[in-house]
Amino acid sequence: MKTAIYGRVMEEGHLEDLQVFFDELARLGIEPVIYKDYFEQIRHKIRLPENSTLFEKSADLIWDVEFIISLGGDGTLLDTITLARDKDIHIMGINFGRLGFLASIGKHQIKEALQSIAKRSYVVDKRTLIHLEADFPLFGDVPYGLNEFAIHKRDTASMIKIHTYINGEFLNTYWADGLIVATPTGSTGYSMSCGGPLCFRKQEVL
Repeated sequence: MKTAIYGRVMEEGHLEDLQVFFDELARLGIEPVIYKDYFEQIRHKIRLPENSTLFEKSADLIWDVEFIISLGGDGTLLDTITLARDKDIHIMGINFGRLGFLASIGKHQIKEALQSIAKRSYVVDKRTLIHLEADFPLFGDVPYGLNEFAIHKRDTASMIKIHTYINGEFLNTYWADGLIVATPTGSTGYSMSCGGPLCFRKQEVL
């Protein structure tokens, strides 16, 4: 079994927990495929399993990588999603950061979380992504988001007119400063703070 490991910044205060994390991977026979930039930060700080390999971009995550584990807060997990993209790879977030609404597994739960992967006894929390198409490439090769996208007027512009359709059917025309289109995940964030509705999602137990 292989799992990709993604992190953005290694902090000295996390070294002990990181060592526990990689030691448990080795004990369970899970091969780590580490994001190269993160590997360069930790390689001289902790002992890594001998079978560790590296990746640099989404295309490097070939068919035999079953999971991506995000080591950080919610921002790190959102970055991780851009690596998984449309691949059939499950994502787990271990909270080494400050906020953990998405990366909800605490550092004290590292061993239990990895054991659940090894035994495949976990809950799949499926999340919807938004795909955005435009007349010109706004977001390069990652034209989708987990939370939402927002159409917003320029700073000096007056209100804008937004014609909105759902599945080709006209919904409404908005005169506004902007419009937020959110997934169920994003509905509890900026969308809710602007008065938008909450949406719910389903879970599956494997």
